[in-house]
Amino acid sequence: MSNSDVRFAEIESKLTLAEDLLDTLNTTVYRQQQHIERLERDLRAMRDQVEAMGAAGSPTALRDEIPPHY
Repeated sequence: MSNSDVRFAEIESKLTLAEDLLDTLNTTVYRQQQHIERLERDLRAMRDQVEAMGAAGSPTALRDEIPPHY
């Protein structure tokens, strides 16, 4: 094998590894985005629940806010 053939084989090898790494990174980013979107939906649902609880159970007087042990 000539020197240029060896260099060409090394470049092909590095390119193959780079393409594999890129595919792995793309898959990781996709999964992370799916996870982020699920967390955002969960957070939105929890926020809606808290707001609904706050509206339904809001105290009418300051005395209602004081814990019973006072």
